[in-house]
Amino acid sequence: MPDSPEPASAERNPATAAKNSSQFVGFQIAGQKYAIPIDQIQEIVIPDQVTLTPQVAACVEGVTNLRGQIIPVVNLRLLLDLETIARDDETRMIVVNVSDRRIGLVVDSVSQVIRIPFENIQPSLDTMTVEGNHDVAGFAKLDDVLFILLDMNEMLQPQRLTRPGSAPVSSV
Repeated sequence: MPDSPEPASAERNPATAAKNSSQFVGFQIAGQKYAIPIDQIQEIVIPDQVTLTPQVAACVEGVTNLRGQIIPVVNLRLLLDLETIARDDETRMIVVNVSDRRIGLVVDSVSQVIRIPFENIQPSLDTMTVEGNHDVAGFAKLDDVLFILLDMNEMLQPQRLTRPGSAPVSSV
């Protein structure tokens, strides 16, 4: 009796891989690789003109007109307490949907859409939180690259995007 063929592995079978993994958009800030679940991303664009707005948190650059909709623009470097740099040809704005809000996130560069197997994802450690903030949802290793998985619902809470004594930032 001839040997029966071996079943296709998850790596070779796209349907199995999709069931056993999640898709993310990978990007970089200050040389570190981060990722956001693709289902929270509306689009990725080259940042356009930003109108400065008063009485917002330092990480909020202002607002921009994205095809007729005014959305807030958040510099993710500043939100993560990193030094700001000048924009260049690699700078991108990731437009995310969080609850009923649409927000643009300025990042150094966007690298790729990645599929990460569930077994490569580890939840964030309790020691990774500051003052009750849980910005880091977890970590994922893909090949030899470690991605920090960000929790957009936590990071972009309205009270985090306000200056003390000002109104929360919301998209119109």
